[in-house]
Amino acid sequence: MLDRHFALYRSPPAAAGGLSVTGVGRHRVTQAITRRSLPDFALVLVEEGRGWLETRAGGKQAIEAPSLFWLFPGKTHSYGPDGSGWLERWALFEGALTRDFTRQRLMIEAAPVAPLRDLGEMQRLFDRLHAELSQDSVLSRSEAAATVHQIVVRAARQAAGWSGRESDRQGAADFQHVIDELRNRAAGQIDLDAFAAEFGVSPATLRRKAARLTGMSPKAFQLRIRLDLAKQMLAASDSPIESIAAAVGFHDAFYFSRLFRDRENCSPSEFRGRHRRK
Repeated sequence: MLDRHFALYRSPPAAAGGLSVTGVGRHRVTQAITRRSLPDFALVLVEEGRGWLETRAGGKQAIEAPSLFWLFPGKTHSYGPDGSGWLERWALFEGALTRDFTRQRLMIEAAPVAPLRDLGEMQRLFDRLHAELSQDSVLSRSEAAATVHQIVVRAARQAAGWSGRESDRQGAADFQHVIDELRNRAAGQIDLDAFAAEFGVSPATLRRKAARLTGMSPKAFQLRIRLDLAKQMLAASDSPIESIAAAVGFHDAFYFSRLFRDRENCSPSEFRGRHRRK
Protein backbone atom coordinates (compact mmCIF):
# COMPACT_ATOMS: atom_id res chain seq x y z
CA MET A 1 0.00 0.00 0.00
CA LEU A 2 1.43 3.38 -1.01
CA ASP A 3 2.16 5.72 1.90
CA ARG A 4 -0.19 8.68 2.08
CA HIS A 5 2.71 11.12 2.49
CA PHE A 6 6.15 10.80 0.87
CA ALA A 7 8.75 12.71 -1.14
CA LEU A 8 11.50 11.29 -3.35
CA TYR A 9 14.16 13.32 -5.20
CA ARG A 10 16.66 12.31 -7.85
CA SER A 11 19.50 14.29 -9.44
CA PRO A 12 19.28 14.24 -13.24
CA PRO A 13 21.71 11.77 -14.83
CA ALA A 14 24.86 13.18 -16.40
CA ALA A 15 23.70 12.11 -19.85
CA ALA A 16 20.10 13.27 -19.44
CA GLY A 17 18.30 13.48 -22.76
CA GLY A 18 14.81 14.48 -23.72
CA LEU A 19 13.15 14.08 -20.33
CA SER A 20 14.36 13.46 -16.78
CA VAL A 21 12.21 13.05 -13.65
CA THR A 22 13.83 14.75 -10.64
CA GLY A 23 11.21 14.27 -7.94
CA VAL A 24 7.86 12.83 -6.97
CA GLY A 25 5.79 13.12 -3.81
CA ARG A 26 2.46 13.21 -2.07
CA HIS A 27 1.31 15.26 0.92
CA ARG A 28 -1.51 17.31 2.41
CA VAL A 29 -1.24 21.06 1.92
CA THR A 30 -2.80 23.13 4.70
CA GLN A 31 -1.17 26.52 4.15
CA ALA A 32 -0.68 28.67 1.06
CA ILE A 33 2.63 28.67 -0.78
CA THR A 34 3.37 32.25 -1.78
CA ARG A 35 5.69 33.76 -4.39
CA ARG A 36 7.79 30.67 -4.94
CA SER A 37 9.64 29.61 -8.07
CA LEU A 38 11.11 26.21 -8.97
CA PRO A 39 14.15 25.27 -11.08
CA ASP A 40 12.24 22.49 -12.89
CA PHE A 41 8.82 21.96 -14.39
CA ALA A 42 6.25 20.63 -11.93
CA LEU A 43 2.89 18.97 -12.30
CA VAL A 44 0.57 18.93 -9.30
CA LEU A 45 -2.41 16.58 -9.00
CA VAL A 46 -5.07 17.76 -6.54
CA GLU A 47 -6.84 14.60 -5.38
CA GLU A 48 -9.06 16.04 -2.63
CA GLY A 49 -10.17 19.56 -1.75
CA ARG A 50 -10.33 22.91 -3.46
CA GLY A 51 -8.37 26.14 -3.53
CA TRP A 52 -6.62 28.49 -5.95
CA LEU A 53 -3.53 29.03 -8.09
CA GLU A 54 -2.06 32.39 -9.09
CA THR A 55 0.59 32.95 -11.77
CA ARG A 56 1.58 36.01 -13.75
CA ALA A 57 0.62 34.44 -17.07
CA GLY A 58 -2.69 32.93 -15.96
CA GLY A 59 -3.85 35.24 -13.19
CA LYS A 60 -5.75 33.77 -10.26
CA GLN A 61 -7.76 30.62 -10.93
CA ALA A 62 -9.97 28.43 -8.78
CA ILE A 63 -9.05 24.76 -8.41
CA GLU A 64 -11.40 21.96 -7.46
CA ALA A 65 -10.42 18.31 -7.22
CA PRO A 66 -9.82 16.37 -9.30
CA SER A 67 -7.55 18.75 -11.19
CA LEU A 68 -3.97 18.94 -12.33
CA PHE A 69 -1.94 22.10 -12.77
CA TRP A 70 1.44 22.98 -14.25
CA LEU A 71 4.20 25.10 -12.78
CA PHE A 72 6.86 26.47 -15.12
CA PRO A 73 10.55 26.76 -14.13
CA GLY A 74 11.74 30.14 -12.92
CA LYS A 75 8.19 31.56 -12.86
CA THR A 76 6.83 32.93 -9.60
CA HIS A 77 3.62 31.27 -8.43
CA SER A 78 1.38 31.11 -5.39
CA TYR A 79 -1.26 28.54 -4.51
CA GLY A 80 -3.16 27.20 -1.58
CA PRO A 81 -6.20 25.32 -0.36
CA ASP A 82 -9.48 26.57 1.04
CA GLY A 83 -10.81 25.17 4.31
CA SER A 84 -9.00 22.22 5.82
CA GLY A 85 -6.52 21.76 3.00
CA TRP A 86 -6.10 19.58 -0.04
CA LEU A 87 -4.30 16.33 -0.82
CA GLU A 88 -1.84 16.60 -3.69
CA ARG A 89 0.67 14.54 -5.60
CA TRP A 90 3.49 16.21 -7.49
CA ALA A 91 6.32 15.45 -9.88
CA LEU A 92 9.34 17.47 -11.01
CA PHE A 93 10.89 17.04 -14.44
CA GLU A 94 13.18 18.71 -16.95
CA GLY A 95 14.67 18.16 -20.40
CA ALA A 96 14.46 19.17 -24.04
CA LEU A 97 11.15 17.36 -24.54
CA THR A 98 9.40 20.00 -22.40
CA ARG A 99 9.76 22.39 -25.35
CA ASP A 100 7.60 20.05 -27.41
CA PHE A 101 5.02 19.91 -24.62
CA THR A 102 4.67 23.70 -24.69
CA ARG A 103 4.85 24.04 -28.49
CA GLN A 104 2.13 21.43 -28.90
CA ARG A 105 0.13 23.21 -26.17
CA LEU A 106 -0.03 20.11 -23.99
CA MET A 107 1.10 22.45 -21.21
CA ILE A 108 -0.15 26.05 -21.46
CA GLU A 109 1.42 28.66 -19.23
CA ALA A 110 -1.54 31.04 -19.52
CA ALA A 111 -4.03 28.24 -18.75
CA PRO A 112 -2.18 25.98 -16.29
CA VAL A 113 -5.18 24.22 -14.71
CA ALA A 114 -6.50 21.01 -16.28
CA PRO A 115 -9.82 19.78 -14.83
CA LEU A 116 -9.92 15.98 -14.83
CA ARG A 117 -12.71 13.49 -15.47
CA ASP A 118 -10.91 10.32 -14.38
CA LEU A 119 -8.95 10.73 -11.16
CA GLY A 120 -8.26 6.98 -10.97
CA GLU A 121 -6.28 7.03 -14.22
CA MET A 122 -4.01 9.79 -12.89
CA GLN A 123 -3.56 8.08 -9.52
CA ARG A 124 -2.47 4.87 -11.24
CA LEU A 125 0.07 6.77 -13.35
CA PHE A 126 1.47 8.55 -10.29
CA ASP A 127 1.69 5.22 -8.42
CA ARG A 128 3.67 3.81 -11.34
CA LEU A 129 5.91 6.89 -11.44
CA HIS A 130 6.76 6.57 -7.74
CA ALA A 131 7.58 2.87 -8.12
CA GLU A 132 9.82 3.53 -11.13
CA LEU A 133 11.71 6.41 -9.53
CA SER A 134 12.19 4.38 -6.32
CA GLN A 135 14.23 1.75 -8.20
CA ASP A 136 16.76 4.35 -9.42
CA SER A 137 18.23 2.33 -12.28
CA VAL A 138 18.92 3.43 -15.84
CA LEU A 139 15.96 1.41 -17.08
CA SER A 140 13.57 2.61 -14.36
CA ARG A 141 14.61 6.24 -14.99
CA SER A 142 13.67 5.79 -18.65
CA GLU A 143 10.37 4.22 -17.61
CA ALA A 144 9.68 7.16 -15.27
CA ALA A 145 10.29 9.62 -18.11
CA ALA A 146 7.83 7.69 -20.29
CA THR A 147 5.26 7.77 -17.50
CA VAL A 148 5.54 11.56 -17.12
CA HIS A 149 5.08 11.87 -20.87
CA GLN A 150 1.91 9.78 -20.56
CA ILE A 151 0.65 11.92 -17.66
CA VAL A 152 1.11 15.09 -19.74
CA VAL A 153 -0.75 13.64 -22.72
CA ARG A 154 -3.55 12.05 -20.68
CA ALA A 155 -4.09 15.23 -18.65
CA ALA A 156 -4.38 17.27 -21.84
CA ARG A 157 -6.83 14.75 -23.29
CA GLN A 158 -8.97 14.69 -20.14
CA ALA A 159 -9.04 18.50 -19.96
CA ALA A 160 -9.98 18.78 -23.65
CA GLY A 161 -12.91 16.41 -23.16
CA TRP A 162 -14.03 17.83 -19.84
CA SER A 163 -17.67 18.91 -20.01
CA GLY A 164 -17.72 21.02 -16.84
CA ARG A 165 -20.74 22.74 -15.42
CA GLU A 166 -23.38 24.18 -17.73
CA SER A 167 -22.37 27.67 -16.65
CA ASP A 168 -18.76 26.96 -17.68
CA ARG A 169 -19.81 25.72 -21.10
CA GLN A 170 -22.07 28.72 -21.60
CA GLY A 171 -19.29 31.05 -20.50
CA ALA A 172 -16.96 29.60 -23.14
CA ALA A 173 -19.62 30.00 -25.81
CA ASP A 174 -20.29 33.59 -24.75
CA PHE A 175 -16.59 34.42 -25.00
CA GLN A 176 -16.18 33.05 -28.51
CA HIS A 177 -17.26 36.36 -30.05
CA VAL A 178 -14.34 38.05 -28.26
CA ILE A 179 -11.93 35.56 -29.86
CA ASP A 180 -13.58 36.12 -33.24
CA GLU A 181 -13.12 39.88 -32.89
CA LEU A 182 -9.49 39.38 -31.88
CA ARG A 183 -9.05 37.35 -35.05
CA ASN A 184 -10.72 40.05 -37.18
CA ARG A 185 -8.43 42.75 -35.82
CA ALA A 186 -5.26 40.67 -35.80
CA ALA A 187 -3.58 42.58 -38.64
CA GLY A 188 -3.94 45.90 -36.82
CA GLN A 189 -2.30 47.33 -33.74
CA ILE A 190 -4.23 46.17 -30.66
CA ASP A 191 -3.91 47.56 -27.16
CA LEU A 192 -4.90 44.40 -25.30
CA ASP A 193 -5.75 46.26 -22.08
CA ALA A 194 -8.16 48.51 -24.00
CA PHE A 195 -9.45 45.52 -25.97
CA ALA A 196 -10.25 43.66 -22.74
CA ALA A 197 -12.00 46.72 -21.30
CA GLU A 198 -14.09 47.02 -24.47
CA PHE A 199 -15.58 43.61 -23.71
CA GLY A 200 -15.93 44.20 -19.98
CA VAL A 201 -13.21 41.83 -18.77
CA SER A 202 -9.84 42.27 -17.10
CA PRO A 203 -6.60 41.65 -19.06
CA ALA A 204 -5.99 38.57 -16.86
CA THR A 205 -9.43 37.18 -17.72
CA LEU A 206 -8.81 37.84 -21.40
CA ARG A 207 -5.50 35.93 -21.24
CA ARG A 208 -7.02 33.03 -19.30
CA LYS A 209 -10.11 32.57 -21.45
CA ALA A 210 -8.21 33.08 -24.71
CA ALA A 211 -5.71 30.43 -23.65
CA ARG A 212 -8.50 28.00 -22.77
CA LEU A 213 -10.26 28.51 -26.14
CA THR A 214 -7.25 28.88 -28.46
CA GLY A 215 -4.42 27.23 -26.55
CA MET A 216 -2.31 30.40 -26.52
CA SER A 217 -2.14 33.94 -25.19
CA PRO A 218 -3.94 36.78 -27.04
CA LYS A 219 -0.62 38.11 -28.38
CA ALA A 220 0.49 34.68 -29.56
CA PHE A 221 -2.94 34.12 -31.16
CA GLN A 222 -2.71 37.48 -32.93
CA LEU A 223 0.76 36.64 -34.22
CA ARG A 224 -0.38 33.25 -35.49
CA ILE A 225 -3.24 34.88 -37.42
CA ARG A 226 -0.86 37.46 -38.90
CA LEU A 227 1.55 34.80 -40.08
CA ASP A 228 -1.30 32.67 -41.46
CA LEU A 229 -2.47 35.67 -43.51
CA ALA A 230 1.07 36.33 -44.69
CA LYS A 231 1.47 32.72 -45.82
CA GLN A 232 -1.79 32.92 -47.77
CA MET A 233 -0.59 36.06 -49.54
CA LEU A 234 2.85 34.62 -50.24
CA ALA A 235 1.33 31.51 -51.82
CA ALA A 236 -1.36 33.32 -53.82
CA SER A 237 0.33 36.50 -55.09
CA ASP A 238 3.53 38.05 -56.39
CA SER A 239 3.26 41.03 -54.01
CA PRO A 240 6.60 42.25 -52.64
CA ILE A 241 7.57 41.00 -49.20
CA GLU A 242 7.46 44.59 -47.92
CA SER A 243 3.82 44.96 -49.04
CA ILE A 244 2.77 41.68 -47.47
CA ALA A 245 4.51 42.58 -44.20
CA ALA A 246 2.66 45.90 -44.07
CA ALA A 247 -0.67 44.25 -44.96
CA VAL A 248 -0.46 41.95 -41.94
CA GLY A 249 0.63 44.66 -39.51
CA PHE A 250 4.44 44.70 -39.74
CA HIS A 251 5.88 48.04 -40.84
CA ASP A 252 9.46 46.75 -40.62
CA ALA A 253 9.92 44.20 -43.40
CA PHE A 254 13.30 43.09 -42.00
CA TYR A 255 11.74 42.31 -38.61
CA PHE A 256 8.87 40.49 -40.34
CA SER A 257 11.30 38.33 -42.33
CA ARG A 258 13.36 37.50 -39.28
CA LEU A 259 10.26 36.60 -37.24
CA PHE A 260 8.88 34.54 -40.13
CA ARG A 261 12.12 32.56 -40.35
CA ASP A 262 12.16 31.96 -36.58
CA ARG A 263 8.61 30.61 -36.63
CA GLU A 264 8.52 28.79 -39.98
CA ASN A 265 12.18 27.68 -40.33
CA CYS A 266 12.39 29.33 -43.74
CA SER A 267 12.35 32.85 -45.17
CA PRO A 268 9.20 34.37 -46.75
CA SER A 269 10.80 33.97 -50.19
CA GLU A 270 11.62 30.33 -49.55
CA PHE A 271 8.06 29.71 -48.35
CA ARG A 272 6.72 31.29 -51.54
CA GLY A 273 8.99 29.10 -53.65
CA ARG A 274 7.69 25.95 -51.96
CA HIS A 275 3.99 26.82 -51.90
CA ARG A 276 3.39 29.17 -54.84
CA ARG A 277 0.07 28.41 -56.50
CA LYS A 278 0.70 28.26 -60.25
